[in-house]
Amino acid sequence: MYSIKEIKELIEAVNASEITQLEVQGEKDTSITIKKETKTVVETTPAVAAPSAPAVSQPVATPEQKQEQTQAEKPKAADDSVEITSPMVGTFYRASSPDADPYVQVGDQVHSESIVCIVEAMKLMNELEAETKGEIVEILVENGELVDYGQPLFRVIV
Repeated sequence: MYSIKEIKELIEAVNASEITQLEVQGEKDTSITIKKETKTVVETTPAVAAPSAPAVSQPVATPEQKQEQTQAEKPKAADDSVEITSPMVGTFYRASSPDADPYVQVGDQVHSESIVCIVEAMKLMNELEAETKGEIVEILVENGELVDYGQPLFRVIV
């Protein structure tokens, strides 16, 4: 039987490498299979609008108006936000069961020991704690989505 620490080390090793699957045979008919999801990146070029449309003049903003617009558009400083990341490869779940309420929602306050989600890895349900204090401002993954080691799951303003 493998310890959780050994399993996590195997998962980290697979994530750090370019292999997509690892199978380890253990004693007494035990085995571990770790599969890494591969993502295909497709780059597209945005379509360019035909020049047939007439140009619309925009009012020119004064420097003071530009500064006000810039300040209004900015969210809180990046220094104030923290990401809660996945400690392992697995499946992300927002709630303990399909019919239960999510652990957290945008706008909820969390503290370091608040349970924020579950990451299922090899049929083990691992509850993740926030490990920070603040307000959930963004949920970065969908319920049931596969997540990678170190992938941001939540953004928190501290």
